[in-house]
Amino acid sequence: MVIKRFSKFFGAITEEDIPVGLSEKYPIWKKNKTTLWYYPAPQKKFKEPIFLIYSIVNKAYILDLAPSISLIESFTNAGYDTYLIDFGIPGFEDRDTSIDDYITKYIDKGYQRALRHAGTDEMTVIGFCLGGTLAAVFAAVTKAKIKNLILAVSPIDFSSFPMYDKWLKALRNGEIEMEEFTDAISMVPPDFIKYGTRMIAAPVSYSHYLALLHRVDDPKYREKWLRMNKWTLDHIPLPGKAFKQLMNDYIRDNKIVEGGLEINGEPVDFRNITCNLLVFSTKYDPLVPSTLCEPIMDVVGSEDKTFVLFEGGHASLVANKNMPYPMEEWLYNHCIEINGADDSY
Repeated sequence: MVIKRFSKFFGAITEEDIPVGLSEKYPIWKKNKTTLWYYPAPQKKFKEPIFLIYSIVNKAYILDLAPSISLIESFTNAGYDTYLIDFGIPGFEDRDTSIDDYITKYIDKGYQRALRHAGTDEMTVIGFCLGGTLAAVFAAVTKAKIKNLILAVSPIDFSSFPMYDKWLKALRNGEIEMEEFTDAISMVPPDFIKYGTRMIAAPVSYSHYLALLHRVDDPKYREKWLRMNKWTLDHIPLPGKAFKQLMNDYIRDNKIVEGGLEINGEPVDFRNITCNLLVFSTKYDPLVPSTLCEPIMDVVGSEDKTFVLFEGGHASLVANKNMPYPMEEWLYNHCIEINGADDSY
């Protein structure tokens, strides 16, 4: 019995690559490595589509792992046409791509293209993890109209990292200089991102292997585990210029909360965000604890704003067949049904 269980376990962790991102989708805009994907709802029920922004250091297929393990599928099944800005995999030629570029050349341009494709003047923007950080900046600087903004486990206040407090202090005291390192390598390799993440999340990064060993006879659990494990090992490189901006402007100087952030030389005023705002974090997230997420509530100009702390961990909100509650209810109450029933708030 034990031998059989370990045989299945090692078979799972050495299994060949498995398909992900299987929902029906169509590319409607491309720029450099970035693709704007359109996921049509089988039966469109709401006027405002959803525009998704994911992190620039992870692949976005975590939002669409497989049928019944897909947040995107939950959106389309609920009646929302959905768009995803997928930044692709940058190469050495992209080493001078900045955070400003991600926001103005890709997110803003992609959002405007999605608006034209959908034939509407506003959407619901949802940003995940670091993609939510970019979504907040985008919402503050864009001239396009945003109906709703949802930030999911998105770091905003970098004043303290529970696991990296000494490292952060050294960075702010000038004891760590990232410019020379970044200029030398030009691109931050994916393994740098992967092992940095694992340092923060250990021993959680390895406990899922024990969970697999315990439930290896459950085919549904095994299938989800395989896809989740594929994603956790599948980081992408980060352009050196963007990395330096993140380290200096966002982490070291904490400019979103403390002020002074600029995009293309223009100051960013987060009071410009006046759309409906939902921010959610999770109780058991060593990567982005709620203390990093909630402070956005104090810097925006939105009157309708809600913060929710969910059970679960960093990726548990997206790798499911259903939208996390109460996000589903919040969306329903802040969108317009096509049948003419206006939002109820």
